[in-house]
Amino acid sequence: MKKTLIAHSPDADDIFMYYAIKFGWVDMKDTVFDNIAKDIQTLNEDALNGVYDIVAISFALYPHIKSEYAPLRTAVSFGEGYGPKLIKRKGEKLKRNFKVALSGKNTTNAMLFRIAYPDARVVYMDFLEIEQAVLDGDVHAGVLIHESILTYDDKLEVEREIWDIWQELAGEDLPLPLGGMAIRRSLPLHKSIAYEETLTKAVKVARDHKDRLSTMLIERNLVRIDATTLDKYLELYANDESITLSDIQYRAIDRLFELGYEHGFYETPVNVKDYLIPTEYTELRNS
Repeated sequence: MKKTLIAHSPDADDIFMYYAIKFGWVDMKDTVFDNIAKDIQTLNEDALNGVYDIVAISFALYPHIKSEYAPLRTAVSFGEGYGPKLIKRKGEKLKRNFKVALSGKNTTNAMLFRIAYPDARVVYMDFLEIEQAVLDGDVHAGVLIHESILTYDDKLEVEREIWDIWQELAGEDLPLPLGGMAIRRSLPLHKSIAYEETLTKAVKVARDHKDRLSTMLIERNLVRIDATTLDKYLELYANDESITLSDIQYRAIDRLFELGYEHGFYETPVNVKDYLIPTEYTELRNS
């Protein structure tokens, strides 16, 4: 049996979308799955270095790894009227060159922030450390991601929503592309298709059994938040729109890539559909 490692972040939506496999509700012939959880910027860097066959990434990273990885159509997280938050201490007025903590150079929120605030002084740190860094005054502000957008200290307030920045920059009413999965291109094509089908099924099964799975995650201390917060968070980032990419989500990803190219983050334009796994191969192979 081949052992396949899925590398994902430790936040609740990634845990939720993977654990239908971990609990044995979904499987794949001749394959044993295992997982490893790391913060998203570490995963982005691992993808740049080709560490894993299947890895969670920020969408903003993808153009940098397009030659080595294909984007998967499943296990995606988008914002719809919400997303990461730029927070500061209550009552503090930010100067033009304020010091800000971001969760990683290659994250989507970091790219959008840097486009919107070119004069800010950026420092990068683990996303779990950002809230405390703002509270301690080590930075003037920080961009919160993952569960912290729901649980931050009441001594803090939102300066600006990354969603609002996205809407202004995109110039269209599009969902905010945050994170997804990528698979190594050098894998046999039929195996890549099978992996994508299995992961898609896992996300669908997770959604179909959301209450049961959520209870199991809470009981086993696999998430950092309580049941009420988990329920709210999953409806934000591991919802029915996470199962497989839709046309409007494709357009949103392409618009993100257009913005990155226009502002010098990428060397060439990228259209996401040009890099997907060609699933029609299965029909041709069996015809």
